[in-house]
Order: sequence, then C-alpha cells, then structure tokens
Amino acid sequence: MEFLTPYPEPLPTKLLGVVTAVQANFYWVSCSPPAPDQPFTQRLLCTRRARLKKIGQQVMVGDRVEVSDVDWSGGRGAIARVYPRQTVLDRPPIANASQMALVFALAAPDLEVHQLSRFLVKAESTGLRVLLCLNKTDLVSLQVRQDWQHRLQRWGYSPLVISLEEQDQSAIDTLEDRLKDQTTVISGPSGVGKSSLINRLIPQLNLKTGAVSGRLGRGRHTTRHVELFELPGGGLLADTPGFNQPDLTIAPQDLGNHFPEIRLSQEPCQFKDCLHRQEPGCSVGTDWERYPVYLSWLEELIELQEHRTQRGHHQAREKTKSREMGQVHHEPLLSVKKYRRTSRRRENQSLDRLRQSSSHGLEELD
Repeated sequence: MEFLTPYPEPLPTKLLGVVTAVQANFYWVSCSPPAPDQPFTQRLLCTRRARLKKIGQQVMVGDRVEVSDVDWSGGRGAIARVYPRQTVLDRPPIANASQMALVFALAAPDLEVHQLSRFLVKAESTGLRVLLCLNKTDLVSLQVRQDWQHRLQRWGYSPLVISLEEQDQSAIDTLEDRLKDQTTVISGPSGVGKSSLINRLIPQLNLKTGAVSGRLGRGRHTTRHVELFELPGGGLLADTPGFNQPDLTIAPQDLGNHFPEIRLSQEPCQFKDCLHRQEPGCSVGTDWERYPVYLSWLEELIELQEHRTQRGHHQAREKTKSREMGQVHHEPLLSVKKYRRTSRRRENQSLDRLRQSSSHGLEELD
C-alpha cells in the first residue's frame, strides 16, 4: 500500500460520489448530495470519461469521484474526475481504506497459527489499523476462547470475540462502534463467516453464504469481487473474496516491523538493518511464540529476493522476439565485439575514413 497526498476539499456544487463496485468497464457510484438542501443518496451506473482513459487514470473501488452527464431517470452518469487517493491496496484492490478487519473462526475451520500470522503480517504491511475478530465462539468451550484471547494478547493484539449464532448483541455493538465512520476492509480465509457478519451488520443485503467443505475442512468461496456497502450507523464496509494464503511481498529487513513482538519490544533493536537472527548486539530475544514463524518467513523472503535478483540479471542477458501466432521466444543477447557481424554501413564508413586518411597521407608526401 502507498500513502498519497490528501485530496483537496472539492466545491459543494459538484456531484460527488464513492465508487462502490467495478464491473468490467462500468462503475457503481454512490452519490452524495451536491448541496445541503438536497438530502439524497443514489447509486449511478457510470462509465469513465475518455479523457481519463487517455491519461491512464484507473478507477478503483473506494475512489472519491466527480460525476457528470447525469441521467437521473436512467440512473446513469460519467466519472469526470478521480480525486487523489489517501491509501491504496493492491490485494484486495481498494482505495481510501482506513482500517482492516480480519475475521477468523475458532472452529469450522480450525484456527491455525501460521495462517493467522500470515494474515496479520500482510495486514500490518498495509499500514492500516488492524482489527481482529474471532467468530464462532459458540463452537468452542469458554476455556478455549480465553486461551486464544490470552495467546493473542501476548502477540500484541486484543481480539474481539463474537458469535453470529448467539443472541448476545453486546459484541456486535462493540464492533459497530469500531466500524463507525470508517472505511473498513473485511478480510480473512474462506468459510469463517465474513458474509454472514456483513449480513448481521447490514440486514437488508442478504449476501450469499456458504458452508465449510467437509472433505477439505476449509471454506468455499462465495464472494467473487470487491464491493463497498454503507453501514446503517455510518461508514463503509468492503467485502472481499476469501483466500487461504496471502502473498508476502515484504523486504526481508522490514519483516520484523510487522510483528508487534519486535516492533513494540521494551528493548528495541538499535540496528536498523538487523534481521534479528541472534546477531551480536541484537536486543530481540528468541523467547516468544512466533519467533520460529518469523525465522521461517525471513528465509522465504530472502530466497525470494535472491531469486528476483538472479532473474533480473538473467532477463538482462536475453532479448524477446514475437513469432507467428503470437508466440514469444527468448534469445540470448550476443556480445557485439565477439559474435555479431559488423553491418555493411559501418564497414563502408570505416572504408571511407581509411580512404580519407590515405589521401591526406599522400598529399603530405607530395
């Protein structure tokens, strides 16, 4: 994710909106009232103006946009301007998010340390606030629930435990307070109850939900694309497709910053480029639960970095040619002095220079 310059306050006479969904070359935009005396919010199906296409301006879910050429009867319009983004996420592709809510289940599917840690590190790397929710507390005992709460507190997180099957509304009320007036990205593995949670928060949506696969013990994908929904109490909620193993695209030296056990340590390491592998003078100890996980991913990122470096050098020694039927063929770059034949133009130029030098030499002899 990248942080960009805050957008300037637009004029109130313009019709503004937020892109809530992208489908092919069309964009659903929830419009705000252009003036205080026109209290309405309407969704418009918009296209992108040709000028934006020419300058390469992409439109993402979450973008604040200006809409023109509005046809209220047909519910159509055109996006004329995209305001600068405050934050940008690549996966899921969404702009201007302020926090990320990770939803996991205590059972069905079972909660795994490596999977949970990978999602947490990925969320930390976005720079957004991280909110952790543990669902399906009705399927485990009180002791198991408390053990996970204490365990995660040692990791540096204060999870919110909820159950969508129980009638206790206090946990849902707490969650609603944390979501109010925020643009929140809901993320997590498939089958943990993300769509069911959104249905509980926004009852009129009635999103499709799916059961956990009995053969694999994992969730089935029900959400296919990113979409923003308006919360009744204020704020926006982004439902995203579930996936079980997010990719880590982090530099090895930055991995420790995404572990609260290292980042919030009482004795922070004094070396900025330290990898915390018991180097001399490193103050990060080894007596914390996720240290083996950290070392494993550190080696993974180092290998990935070395592979990309070698691949870059390898690609620099190749050239790409397109053949018939669009087939791409890679050929090695040959050394000019050793393998390549001198062109006829260069040979003629050399002969011309040789003739000129010879004629000058004969004139001097005369």
